[in-house]
Amino acid sequence: MSTQNDPLLALRQAIKSRSKITYSNSSGPSSSLSDATQLVLSGETYLKSSQTRYRKPGATSDFYSLDAIYVAWLLRDAPGAEYMKQAREHGLAVGFVSVTERKHVTDWLEGKVTDNERIASLATDSTTPPGTPPRAAGQAPSVTPRTRVAEAHTSTPIKRRYVADSKDMEIVKKIKLNEVELRDRNTVLRGTKPNNFAAVRTAFGEKLKKLKEASRGALLRHLLQLLEVRNNQPIIMISSSPTALITMHNVKRFLEEATFEPSQEARARAAAEGNTRPEDLIPIYRKRTAIDSSGKETVTQAKYFVVDSVEALSKFGTDAWERVVCVMTTGQAWQFRPYKWNEPRQLFHNVKGIYVSWSNDPPNTKIKDWNVTELKIDPHRRHVDKSVVAHFWKMLDTWIQVNKPWLMKA
Repeated sequence: MSTQNDPLLALRQAIKSRSKITYSNSSGPSSSLSDATQLVLSGETYLKSSQTRYRKPGATSDFYSLDAIYVAWLLRDAPGAEYMKQAREHGLAVGFVSVTERKHVTDWLEGKVTDNERIASLATDSTTPPGTPPRAAGQAPSVTPRTRVAEAHTSTPIKRRYVADSKDMEIVKKIKLNEVELRDRNTVLRGTKPNNFAAVRTAFGEKLKKLKEASRGALLRHLLQLLEVRNNQPIIMISSSPTALITMHNVKRFLEEATFEPSQEARARAAAEGNTRPEDLIPIYRKRTAIDSSGKETVTQAKYFVVDSVEALSKFGTDAWERVVCVMTTGQAWQFRPYKWNEPRQLFHNVKGIYVSWSNDPPNTKIKDWNVTELKIDPHRRHVDKSVVAHFWKMLDTWIQVNKPWLMKA
């Protein structure tokens, strides 16, 4: 076959020269490759089923058809799955170029590579005159300039297998024997023998386990102590009645600063400051001075909480009533209805009862059987408030020390 009639070279030349490639069949030009029977390359017509010289992988005498090579170039940028789908739509159910081989085909067709080992040599037309006797066995075929040009474009030179020289191999062995291995800090520390510390790990495994458990237990005990201290602040409950002398508006100033301020005035002052509603849970900080046997004074700060409802008390958890140490009452029994102990005698058996009233009020007969202590506030003399508050704290400390001493440590 001559180079002019080779479909593979014709396709390559058309692609490199950017010539338009069209299709045709027995009826004339065709717009679809699947319906066409021929490819028109640079004005020459070739059967699309023509066998090319491009050998299939792993085969010696099986070659790709012209349309398979063309479709591989036509769909060169399509993803693998899309390429196989469109190859079938173009009529190549079998025999299309594989996805892995497609790039090699495309590079050769576009001239990016000049040689491809899968392309068979081009068989040229014979130039032997008719009647020439057959060539003797072993005689080399005649070579013409045309043959050399064709082989230079299509054939790939066969690479000779390298065989090492025995003398060179002996020299390399001697060089390796005299090699000195370079060492750095890491290689010296690691040594040449593998180190196995399994015995050491086993020996100290139990000790490490016990140390971890001990440290975990100590940490847990510390956390429990912190939690216990955090949840051990005493709680004082007051009446939610708006007519009570001590309310959520003035209780903080009364117990911390030892100054009584009428509830209405305290409410008006808070409203002027932008606080229209009081908090349902108020912390009270109190400095406590203790003198030991050597006469040394120790000043500590104790923290209490004041609430006026069971709803606010529930924020402290299920054991909140165990921390309630004092209930201030106005003498009205309805105050105790939602309490844990709603009967006055039972309630004031479990908490310290304080009845707050004016110093000039007559005795209240309702509370005579309630086991409460009266705390009388002077309506006008504010300088006596300090003694009243000090008396309150003294009574409360005594009751806590006797009935709930664990709360004194808080």
